[in-house]
Amino acid sequence: MPIINLHTEIKAEKEVVFDLSRSIDLHKISTEQTSEEAIAGKTSGLIGLHESVTWRAKHFGIYQNLTSKITKFDRSNYFVDEMVKGAFKGFVHEHHFSKIHTGTLMVDVFEYTSPLGILGNLADTLFLKNYMTALLTERNRVLKEFAESKKWETLIRQ
Repeated sequence: MPIINLHTEIKAEKEVVFDLSRSIDLHKISTEQTSEEAIAGKTSGLIGLHESVTWRAKHFGIYQNLTSKITKFDRSNYFVDEMVKGAFKGFVHEHHFSKIHTGTLMVDVFEYTSPLGILGNLADTLFLKNYMTALLTERNRVLKEFAESKKWETLIRQ
């Protein structure tokens, strides 16, 4: 089961970074390259505990739907989204937030299981883990850009 760990230092308040991380609208902006669109469940604003969202996106030339649900939530410290339905056999994405001297340390732990058994394992090794790491890294780059400027105010109200 592949695990992706990303650490992102952001010069912004922890509460702002936390809320941006659960913003459906920011997610849409950060995934423009895959044409992601929220089509069911929570389709805009901030997603919260026990809420779900269904995304439609184009990956590897194929449109796919994926539904994830927030299963754990500790305001401004931690939340978890888990795949309910989609192309993966399963995934769990933990989001951790810590206050540091320069602002906030955001840690993503993304653990997934590919479908198709040994073929899925081969895909992980050849390209899928790198592809998923690049998607999450881009999401974090955009989140950091919004958090470190006043752009975040267009998406969340404190």
